[in-house]
Amino acid sequence: MASMARTAAVTRTTRETNITVQLTLDGTGAADIRTGIGFFDHMLEGFARHGLFDVTVRCEGDLQVDGHHSVEDVGIALGTAIRQALGDKQGIARYGSCLLPMDETLALCAVDLGGRPYFVYDADFAGPACGGFDTQLAREFFYAVSYAAAMNLHLKVLYGANDHHKLEAMFKAFAKALDAAARPDARIEGVLSTKGTL
Repeated sequence: MASMARTAAVTRTTRETNITVQLTLDGTGAADIRTGIGFFDHMLEGFARHGLFDVTVRCEGDLQVDGHHSVEDVGIALGTAIRQALGDKQGIARYGSCLLPMDETLALCAVDLGGRPYFVYDADFAGPACGGFDTQLAREFFYAVSYAAAMNLHLKVLYGANDHHKLEAMFKAFAKALDAAARPDARIEGVLSTKGTL
């Protein structure tokens, strides 16, 4: 019996941003991203490609202020799409992790799709911005994703020197960890929990 497509479409409109996100968990890595922040687009394209998710993002935000609202609200919309696309979480692995090297950088990501949001983040950057992207906003993005998706998300840059590599390694490690956690496992009946619910 073929499983239902795990997809979601989310629209989020505030006075600060107007965002649409389309997500297919069982995709090919296709990305169509336009947030108005080129470096952020690049990070989301890497997330889609390395997680093998199909992702479309459109964001019109108050970039005349700064990128904060756009990045955070895209995180909220993407996290909501992840939660919706996962559905009842029947038969998924639930846990996923990735230790991802990128040149001199090593990043760690661990995910639990157990329905209880929690976020732990440990990353330092040499500069305040990278490619026009405020490095502080990486934390805001992942925090927003974790709480909107109701996932436990741990991210750590173990070491590295180049800020571009650190950021890219985190986005790719998150993609690989989420892909592993969301993957169906034929051995699992119902949900992977002694409680019987996620």
